[in-house]
Amino acid sequence: MAKMPDCFVNLTVTSPPYDNLRDYKGYSFPFEEIAKELYRTTKNGGVVVWVVGDATVDGSETGSSFKQALYFMQCGFLLHDTMIYLKQGFANPSSNRYHQVFEYMFVFSKGKPSTFNGIKDKLNNWGNTKTGDTTQRQKDGSLKETGKRDIDIYGMRYNVWEVKNEGGWNNVDENTKLHPATFPQLLAFDHIKSWSNENDLVYDCFMGSGTTAKAAIAANRKYIGSEISKEYYDIIQKRLQPMLHNLFT
Repeated sequence: MAKMPDCFVNLTVTSPPYDNLRDYKGYSFPFEEIAKELYRTTKNGGVVVWVVGDATVDGSETGSSFKQALYFMQCGFLLHDTMIYLKQGFANPSSNRYHQVFEYMFVFSKGKPSTFNGIKDKLNNWGNTKTGDTTQRQKDGSLKETGKRDIDIYGMRYNVWEVKNEGGWNNVDENTKLHPATFPQLLAFDHIKSWSNENDLVYDCFMGSGTTAKAAIAANRKYIGSEISKEYYDIIQKRLQPMLHNLFT
């Protein structure tokens, strides 16, 4: 990021290593420096999607995700939305607490987001279009009618996304298994579609197995990724090469 100019990236979609849940070949990362650089390099109106969870240490969740969210806000970002990535299953059963099946997806914006393409795939209860009365709760607790609006068959989804843990598009890329912690390609794809437009620049500062880059190519966006491990870089090359070949042939 130090090589990037100010206000350069439209959207960052990333999932950082957290709480030493994986050793990542012994590498670590200076979170505060990275957060500051993300703010500098993000365009005004740009967005950073930060997918993160907490480990449980000595019986207590670390709270690292919240600490990181607060630090992003100290850097100048707005916490535009706190979203949930709901997994289909869990890795480690719990004996004295409910099973952990989600991670946070913090959506930080540099000012008001300049792009939002809301995904409408939630079937409304009515099953067809209709005109509905709308009301708004007033400060004194009363309801005030605010008029009528058309209701589509499909409404905008909620901010809790249930996504298959691995693969995401029902065609698991075998190369992803070479990385210890991949996130679903569909999750990255849907965020890219939501917070950017075609030909925008999408960045991943923890490229890992290249999931964000692969989703960016599929969504017709440009991409940049940073990865410190040569082994993971080789995985990225294996995953992206077929897609890049198809683009230029």
